[in-house]
Amino acid sequence: MTTRGTVLAVTLLLFGWIGILAGVTLISDDAPAVLVLFPRQDLLSRLPEDVAVLRATPYSVTLASDQADLSFKLYQSGALMVLPAGLQSCFSRS
Repeated sequence: MTTRGTVLAVTLLLFGWIGILAGVTLISDDAPAVLVLFPRQDLLSRLPEDVAVLRATPYSVTLASDQADLSFKLYQSGALMVLPAGLQSCFSRS
């Protein structure tokens, strides 16, 4: 495989992985928090009332809430990309 092919394969893998995470976040509320990438400046003022801000940087905001469909409501509030956050791992350590 050439360097160009390798770069293309890694790029497709990265975007596919992010797309799968974004899709899973929309259909599942299993994650205890969500990560909003590249939030708009007015996102925090447009959040539903029961959403807690866990951490905020210029490039991301980590949010938590007990309400259902949090990611859908964040997209309605103007979020560009919502990913799951706070998951421990895929396997238990027992």
